[in-house]
Amino acid sequence: MKRFFLFLSLLAACMTGLAQDSDRPLRIAVAGVTHDHLWNVANVLNRGDLVVVGVWEPDDAYRKQNILTGKVPDKVFYADLDRMLRKTKPEVVVCYGPIIDHVRMVRACAPLHIDVMVEKPLATTYRDALEIDSLARKFGIRVLTNYETSWYSSNAYAKELMDEGKMGKVFRMEVYDGHKGPIEIGCSKRFTNWLTDPEKNGGGAVIDFGCYGVNLATWLFHGEPPVSVSAVLRTNKPGVYPKVDDDATIVLNYKDAVVTVMGSWCWPQGRKDMYIYGLDGQLHQKNSTDMTVRLRGDKEARDIKVPVLKAPYDDSFAYLKAVVRGKIDLTPTDLASLENNVLVVRILEAAKESARTGRSVRL
Repeated sequence: MKRFFLFLSLLAACMTGLAQDSDRPLRIAVAGVTHDHLWNVANVLNRGDLVVVGVWEPDDAYRKQNILTGKVPDKVFYADLDRMLRKTKPEVVVCYGPIIDHVRMVRACAPLHIDVMVEKPLATTYRDALEIDSLARKFGIRVLTNYETSWYSSNAYAKELMDEGKMGKVFRMEVYDGHKGPIEIGCSKRFTNWLTDPEKNGGGAVIDFGCYGVNLATWLFHGEPPVSVSAVLRTNKPGVYPKVDDDATIVLNYKDAVVTVMGSWCWPQGRKDMYIYGLDGQLHQKNSTDMTVRLRGDKEARDIKVPVLKAPYDDSFAYLKAVVRGKIDLTPTDLASLENNVLVVRILEAAKESARTGRSVRL
């Protein structure tokens, strides 16, 4: 009997230790400082749920002066990526550099069994996306892709309505994302230098904003790939964006539906909204919480405000910590999942090919 109670005491101690371990701050390293979304890290430094143990940036000037300067100790900045990873031993690396560097980050992190989160999209090419997927599976790491729209309660509610059949058979979606343009809204030069480079970013608006709608469509249709992809890419402001498109229209032809994704650096104002049409109803997701819906049985449309998502589903870093610490199992159909985002890159590559040839690309 004494042995049994001793066992229970040891088990309770272990469980308490595991609980405390899961609550300690997440050890993150930052790879690259040229992405303006780095403000996402700076804004959560004082929350206590994460700690920046290392920052890698190869450019001397950018490493000495960036969004994190003065917010994290100078000693955690490194010019050598491998040295930073070995010295700081992060649990996860978050990437804030050119999209083309994402595959390099995974090559460095995967053998060390360090998880990775990248800013959207996953990669500039389908080949890189497949390599990332292969490395993640080989070494058993998680690679997440972060989109602002993943944390919109309105999008989660739209999926709930679709899954429950409240609009009947969904046959059409229109997704709009973008703003006046990264240069026009005042993005930093260090950001736009690679954001407007067809190799470092993979394209212009088609990549920067086309990825949002493709990611949402892949999620809403449970990972089903479209039958074919068609696209028109235009440069309306060649004097501003001479190397890349600034306006993209992508048509995803699914077996039972058509999705039109419109990403642009030419909208008069910023937007991230979506229309979904079913045979028995429709909705307009206006922003992160506001929607107009007309469902089966409704006599007229009604405006609703959806409550914000519950933690940790309301925030990229809270979600990341929950995944890394094993509180959430990342499923293949999740917005951040590799399966979703490898398909996103495949579709975006097909869109660029369609625009180049003037023909639909079958998947």
